[in-house]
Amino acid sequence: MGRRTRLWNMFAALVAGGAGAAVFAQAPDSPPARFSKPALTGCHTVQGSVHFDFEGASRSTCYVEDERTISIMVVPEHLPPINPSPWYAFRYKAAEGAKLTVNVRYLGVRHRYAPKWYGRGDPASLSVAVAKDGGGIAITLPPGEGVVSGQPLVTSAHYAKLQEQLLQAGNGSTTLLGHSHDGRPVEAVHLGNADAPRLVILLGRQHPPEVTGATAMDAFSLTIAKLVRSGAIDRNRYQFLIVPLLNPDGVARGHWRANLGGVDLNRDWGAFTQPETRAVVDWIRRRPAGVRPVLMLDFHSTNRNLFYVQGDEASPQGKTFLEAWLNGKETAFNGYPFEIEPRDANPGSGTTKNWFHATYGIPAFTYEAGDNTDPAAIRNAAEALATTMIPALDSSLRGAPGQ
Repeated sequence: MGRRTRLWNMFAALVAGGAGAAVFAQAPDSPPARFSKPALTGCHTVQGSVHFDFEGASRSTCYVEDERTISIMVVPEHLPPINPSPWYAFRYKAAEGAKLTVNVRYLGVRHRYAPKWYGRGDPASLSVAVAKDGGGIAITLPPGEGVVSGQPLVTSAHYAKLQEQLLQAGNGSTTLLGHSHDGRPVEAVHLGNADAPRLVILLGRQHPPEVTGATAMDAFSLTIAKLVRSGAIDRNRYQFLIVPLLNPDGVARGHWRANLGGVDLNRDWGAFTQPETRAVVDWIRRRPAGVRPVLMLDFHSTNRNLFYVQGDEASPQGKTFLEAWLNGKETAFNGYPFEIEPRDANPGSGTTKNWFHATYGIPAFTYEAGDNTDPAAIRNAAEALATTMIPALDSSLRGAPGQ
């Protein structure tokens, strides 16, 4: 039996058994009691421990190497292939007098996310070493206790607060679109009048670890809300469906990529086999006559700041919008240079971008923020881009049929 086969057999056994330096702004939230979560206990020694008992914790198993060394095996939530985004998040305690080393080992993929730390202890004592083959990291932690994760933990408490901010800023309403496999609500904020003819859809967190994309969407959406409330965006002409957390189960359970059904939601558009994607499309299809989508933005993260846009298949209106909104601005924002990649990426694969364009003939862009881009730069660029989006749409829709 080869090494790769042994690794995947080990992974299958872990799944069958239920396995599953920036500073945090706040401690992780405990999952609401009404939602289930895998029973992941962690590992303990006299000198230290690690735990996976909070919302967003990774689906990991662990084992003790010695009194001050614990190893974690990070495995994906479903069998390969899966995007190489190994997510880890754990709580730890280390006794006074010496440091605790946690080895984070990835099954079959390479390291992506540098650890983020929130805790009590001396941050100068924190050190990280990446394995030469990229197959894991060793994190040396100071005495005390805290939380380590691949990206800052942005979970349900954050989205509850964001929802309140959007409602207040934009004088909008909350819309329950549906429920996830685990019974969590898939919620949206609706801005503008229900009969406004031009519908803009903003989607986020299809892929749980992609937190920088969430940072961009937060700032973008709040700016849109303020523009609607102020009258700078005409609520009689434009309405917005804002879904900041499309994959609530994946976020709560610490998934790399998929929902609780084991499906990458950004490959389910068109098939609509999952309750989260069905919830969005059912809402859109129930709009009154005369209301039609004119733009979709899907917020994600990757290794650089990037917009995936339509290529040769773009409509004339889509090309005009791209030219007015993004072209020529690639280096306009301090700390946030971006690229534009116009291509029909993943044709036939059920991506959000491709489905919205094929179904409605509209510009449908994937807004990717870099994994390691400065959050302030992400927010500043998002606010500026939100401010110019509707004028660019207006110019592209001028004279279009039905507009």
